[in-house]
Amino acid sequence: MIRTDRKNILMKTKVPGERSQALLALRRQHVPRGVSNSVPAFVDHAEGALVTDVDGNRFIDLAGAIGTLNAGHCPPRVVAALKAQLDKYIHPGFNVLMYEPYIRLAEALNQITPGAHEKRTFFLNSGAEAVENAVKIARKYTGRKAVIAFRGGFHGRTLLAMTLTSKAKPYKHGFGPLAPEVYKLPYPYYYRASAGVTPEQLDEALLAGIEDFFVTDVPGEDVAAVVMEPVQGEGGFIVPSRRFVQGVREICSRHGILFVADEIQTGFGRTGKLFAVEHFGVVPDLMTMSKSIAAGIPISAVTGRADVMDAPAPGEIGGTYGGSPLGCVAALEVVAMLREEGLLERAAVIGEIIRGQLAALQRRYPVIGDVRGLGAMCAMELVKDPATKEPYPELTKQLIAEAYQRGVVLLSAGLYGNVVRFLAPLVITDEQLEEAFAVIGGVFADILG
Repeated sequence: MIRTDRKNILMKTKVPGERSQALLALRRQHVPRGVSNSVPAFVDHAEGALVTDVDGNRFIDLAGAIGTLNAGHCPPRVVAALKAQLDKYIHPGFNVLMYEPYIRLAEALNQITPGAHEKRTFFLNSGAEAVENAVKIARKYTGRKAVIAFRGGFHGRTLLAMTLTSKAKPYKHGFGPLAPEVYKLPYPYYYRASAGVTPEQLDEALLAGIEDFFVTDVPGEDVAAVVMEPVQGEGGFIVPSRRFVQGVREICSRHGILFVADEIQTGFGRTGKLFAVEHFGVVPDLMTMSKSIAAGIPISAVTGRADVMDAPAPGEIGGTYGGSPLGCVAALEVVAMLREEGLLERAAVIGEIIRGQLAALQRRYPVIGDVRGLGAMCAMELVKDPATKEPYPELTKQLIAEAYQRGVVLLSAGLYGNVVRFLAPLVITDEQLEEAFAVIGGVFADILG
């Protein structure tokens, strides 16, 4: 039965509709199965937090292209900047003929990223490429080889980034051998801490474990960098404490290790500040950015201390498409939107609304074991039993599938596939959020009674 009482959602067919089914047949014929899709529908047009598919179904998007659309779908000022740029030039290649938008965006990121020190920025194509280059630069500057990441982290799918990433399936299984000199340490997953262990105790144990690692596995003086998501994304939106993040920063400083903040999913206003690391009072040596930097135009960046960034010689970093003019002009408009349109404040409000809605659902449905997040980066973890905390990935899949049938796009996350994450565009309205959660509440009611 098609509902007609929604103001934003409009579902004309089941998903996939007839036109999407025809495109799915072509997709199966021409695109490898290894490329996954969360919703079996094809987009026709989108604006703000609303997406309309080729069959006329209109969805409220709470996934935001995995955190790529903090500024929303097709923000008018970004679209206008792109059209103007297309009339001038598309890509002369910065490594051949330079262009002003590249310099202006580097200048802007050097100004808005944490720290008053002198910085440098250069641009690439994807988040994984930014992470790989941050590690290259750290190794070049320090003359060291070892790199530390954290269990539960996600840093990309290229060889080195895949090695840094946790979760063997689907990201690493069968793709080895992996890159050498990469080590994993535990991250503070407070919800799944051992019984009786307080967050403070867990923090101190994990920080002490880093120092133990330098004794038992790799000396601190051999470690080039620690790569950390300030809030773990694919790992399940795990938020560490201020004490833990500051403790890692202190250990890095003590051992001459570069602290790399992976802000690819957490950056550009998602958590209520420009960058999530600001919540923890920490200044990184290097920072990687992508996703929402340019409202969906592919571009990524590495920003860091000038002395560190200048370690590579000319030609040792870069790439043909790195910092495309289209990505640069789009990113400059996104930075302006964040400054001028109150999106940071809006992120905090959106987060309060989402966590409030999730807490209300949690009181009714104990399968919601945990509600967490920072700003508008929110999640709920589904469990079969709140006492045992056994993951409930089956319910997660069912919930997401039923939600898109009713016009709400959601994504899963977590090492066990039992976390529903919320990455709504920061331009979403209160009315759209209310409508989306009315749908989500209805799905819970129909599945669980």
